Amino acid sequence: MVAVASETENIEPLKTVSTRPPLDIVALAKEHAGENYDLHAQHINPANVKTLKTIGFDRCYTRAEGPYLWDVKGDKYLDLLSGYGVFGLGRNHPEVRRILKEFLDADLPSLVKMEAPLLSGLLAAELKKRMPNELDMVFFTNSGAEGVETAIKYAKCATGKPAIIHCKKAFHGLSTGALSVNGDDSFRDGFGPFLPDCRMIPFNDLAALEAELVKGDVAGFLVEPVQGKGVNIPSPGYLLAAQQLCRKHNALFIDDEVQSGMGRTGKFLAIEHEGPGVDPDIVILAKTLSAGFVPVGAVLCKKWIHEKVFSSMSRSVVHSSTFSQGSFAMAAGLAALDVLDRENLIANAAKMGDYLGNGLRAMMPRFEFMKEVRWRGLMVGIEFGPPKSLTLKIAWTTCHTLDKSLFPQAAVIPLLDKHHIITQVAGHNIDVVKLLPPLILTQTDADYFLKSFEDVMVQMHKFPGPAWDVLTRIGKMALTQRAR
Repeated sequence: MVAVASETENIEPLKTVSTRPPLDIVALAKEHAGENYDLHAQHINPANVKTLKTIGFDRCYTRAEGPYLWDVKGDKYLDLLSGYGVFGLGRNHPEVRRILKEFLDADLPSLVKMEAPLLSGLLAAELKKRMPNELDMVFFTNSGAEGVETAIKYAKCATGKPAIIHCKKAFHGLSTGALSVNGDDSFRDGFGPFLPDCRMIPFNDLAALEAELVKGDVAGFLVEPVQGKGVNIPSPGYLLAAQQLCRKHNALFIDDEVQSGMGRTGKFLAIEHEGPGVDPDIVILAKTLSAGFVPVGAVLCKKWIHEKVFSSMSRSVVHSSTFSQGSFAMAAGLAALDVLDRENLIANAAKMGDYLGNGLRAMMPRFEFMKEVRWRGLMVGIEFGPPKSLTLKIAWTTCHTLDKSLFPQAAVIPLLDKHHIITQVAGHNIDVVKLLPPLILTQTDADYFLKSFEDVMVQMHKFPGPAWDVLTRIGKMALTQRAR
């Protein structure tokens, strides 16, 4: 028999051999504060550094709390991008931090692998409770893209079919499989060939979907209930009808809720806005699931799908990932769900989304460039379009001639520079500014944004003016870069 040390025995610690003092991460960060972009230019991504400097986003942030960031100079910013939606609970949420500190202090095991971890079982049970339909099994991933890869594998294995249908302008991640179902060529250029039998159709087009499904080779239809690129919202009934078509043709209906899930749209899943009867075969979650503290995602599916994949003991780990079910990530997930419930943040997302959306829509009669405001909870898109007056038409045409993705920067740049509000352009070659505020957004912060955006619109409708000087400069720099 092998002797095992009892709990009461002292375990001798390893001896420290280095004379160097232990790492002080806070002191290290302070020592190098402001060096961010030099370090990235040398070691990580010089092209991105150029981009950020060109549009004036080369700020160095040193502190974060809730919906706010502070830069190295001490200036405060309202973050309405929230890490592409990762910080749905705001940054450094105190309750999640408390739980994670307790976890670290408890010396709990993680990633033993030859066991069934407790916390992942508890988190899976909590996620299942929040689904609008019966989804029996959960697989934990490290990201939304990995969740999409999982869903593609599951769909092919469960149906025995090769094809995956996705939508134009879709964004499902940038790993090879996920990139194969990406609806934007700007992300795909240079990385082919992609997975075979991945076919693209227009979003919100049932006839196009059925035309693909009748071919009989479709394993699954992968769709975002609100498209992240452009904040495109489907017509009422589209998702339910798409679900029914998938059932009719024995294909899986796969709901990608990586950005729209976890309460962002005013319901736990955005697909719930379709009303009773929503019944996805697979749901993919990530982003806010850990409150931004650690990468984690989840794929929920029906039992029969799971049993096709993990069909025997010899296939019990046929799909796996080294860091899947890490206890620290599972603790973060449990903490995020607890905060979401106790602070009633899903209802706040619905309320504040309507407040922002209606406030923006009320501005439209005054500002020619504002074409449409779309929102579902705190997922908001402000689309610009060609103006009617001659002078502004000249400005619009000039800007789009320089660069088709340039025009929305006329709003994004002054929102940051003058008003210290972080937003983004919602995709390549589209005239949409996107907001993904944290679900803790208050009316005070919403009012500040609306007032600031109104000021930016006033300036954009003056031509010539400061906004156009900035865009002309950036456009000419972009043309110079492309000519090199």
